[in-house]
Amino acid sequence: MEFGGFQKLTVLDYPEHVACILFTKGCNFRCPFCHNAVLVENKTEETYSEEEILSFLNKRKGVLDGVDITGGEPLMHKDIGEFLKKVKALGYDIKIDTNGCYPERLKKLVGEGLVDYVAMDIKNTPEKYAMTAGVKVPLEKIEESIDFLMSDAVDYEFRTTVTKEFHTPQDIEKIAKRISGAKRYFIQNFIDSGNILGADLSPVLGEILAEMTTLSQRFVENAKNR
Repeated sequence: MEFGGFQKLTVLDYPEHVACILFTKGCNFRCPFCHNAVLVENKTEETYSEEEILSFLNKRKGVLDGVDITGGEPLMHKDIGEFLKKVKALGYDIKIDTNGCYPERLKKLVGEGLVDYVAMDIKNTPEKYAMTAGVKVPLEKIEESIDFLMSDAVDYEFRTTVTKEFHTPQDIEKIAKRISGAKRYFIQNFIDSGNILGADLSPVLGEILAEMTTLSQRFVENAKNR
């Protein structure tokens, strides 16, 4: 595999781990608020080879204990399993960030013991999913991934990035109700990184974010804003 981005250290992105972050190229979504536009559209000039990454990980054993693989959409890559096996052989825990469109591949990787933690984005309510994701979305795949994670086959979190233009407190309440009893649900306020796909987007106001969190906690005890 080749990667379009590489952050050598994070203590924030993989819970209870000192990790690095690998960014895969390409995504099947076009969320207007996505802050990794060059990765989504595969326009980045940065390239990191599998050999380069594995060499780094081999040298950092004992310092790092986790690898967070994000994107883009990591699970759209058919060869990701072979790469994960090599990372696992070095003794690392692996976190995958996904949009939930590839439940079959997710189940296979978890079943093979190649994934230790999954962070799945839930973009919006079913009625607003396509608008929020920027493309027509296979909702049945999203639902399958949600159900799989909630079966506790692997440790996980759900998360939603919220914008003033796409999300209301009632939308977030509906999402939280769908995942009632989930381990974790994080509501992330939009931040304009300057490298987003869309335009004229804004974060929700602080009091609205607080309302979203309060409504979510009716269904997911460990719901927080982040």
